[in-house]
Amino acid sequence: MFKEEIMIQLSIQNLTKRYKTGEGVTGINIDVKKGELVTLLGPSGCGKTTVLRSVGGFLDPDSGDILIEGKSVLKLPPEKRPTAMVFQGYNLWPHMNVYNNLAFGLKIRKKSKKEIDDAIERVLELVRLPGTQKKLPGELSGGQQQRIAVARAFLLEPAVLLLDEPFSALDAKLRHEMREELRDIQASTGLTMVFVTHDQEEALSISDKIVVMNSGNIEQMASPQEIYDHPRTLFAAQFIGKMNFIQGSADGNTVNIKRLQFANTAKHQGDVTVAVRPEDILLLKPDEGLSAKVHQVMVLGHYAEVSLETETGVLKAFLPRDSVKDMYPGQFVGVTFSKVLTYKSA
Repeated sequence: MFKEEIMIQLSIQNLTKRYKTGEGVTGINIDVKKGELVTLLGPSGCGKTTVLRSVGGFLDPDSGDILIEGKSVLKLPPEKRPTAMVFQGYNLWPHMNVYNNLAFGLKIRKKSKKEIDDAIERVLELVRLPGTQKKLPGELSGGQQQRIAVARAFLLEPAVLLLDEPFSALDAKLRHEMREELRDIQASTGLTMVFVTHDQEEALSISDKIVVMNSGNIEQMASPQEIYDHPRTLFAAQFIGKMNFIQGSADGNTVNIKRLQFANTAKHQGDVTVAVRPEDILLLKPDEGLSAKVHQVMVLGHYAEVSLETETGVLKAFLPRDSVKDMYPGQFVGVTFSKVLTYKSA
């Protein structure tokens, strides 16, 4: 028991914070282990930034507690908490060069000139921007400025690093590169991080654990693989990855979609919503499975996205590129599914 408590770097316990608008969060419980990267994922207004800002000390919760390394930080102002925050905007002082932007927090902590010089040199190597000490923020690209913002947070040696959609202002290619770099840095430093995003691809690619949030509550908290393969709620299924939704019915041991039958592992009864990943759609001969007509074939690199008009509505399938080279709009095929998830219809 004692060893487990030592491993928990951040413990959010029954956190509630409600605004006059009715938005906010209720009864949030999250434990983050030392060295873990946990992502809060959800649509705008779901409460993820409220949780992050409460941990950082920028919001006062209505109730609950926040423990870092086993000690409550609720009564501490942001500057006294063992946290550092990286915001969406870079928040660099434009009139200060990189060195002075990075040194500011260390000077407040009364570090010596040599300690500051060594620390800045080390952290610039870490974020792959060595030798930029004399440059002004305006002389750096957006991605480089964001790396300096991350470096500044690292220099404070926080027990927990908080990142609030830090890459959302960057273009897609740069965002992808920054994710990889952040994961590399996290792996090499063993730093504990809490990351906020509404980008599901970002969450799936960088997280040890994802917390899916909706309307101020936690829908599911699990590894990216677990959430992708076994979304616990219909909302999680809708929010994580691409998904087809089909109306079906469940009775006894079977789920029925027209003439297709699948095992009713969730033991639902009556109307159900069946969720099928595009990669779990299989094509058959025209007289087998669900009847379908090819609407569109789009080759997207190593795979193809095929739109199919079926008797249950339009379905999107991901198929190997080589398997669609003879496929054409208007062609009739049969469709079945290698795997289905079922949820009780609302």
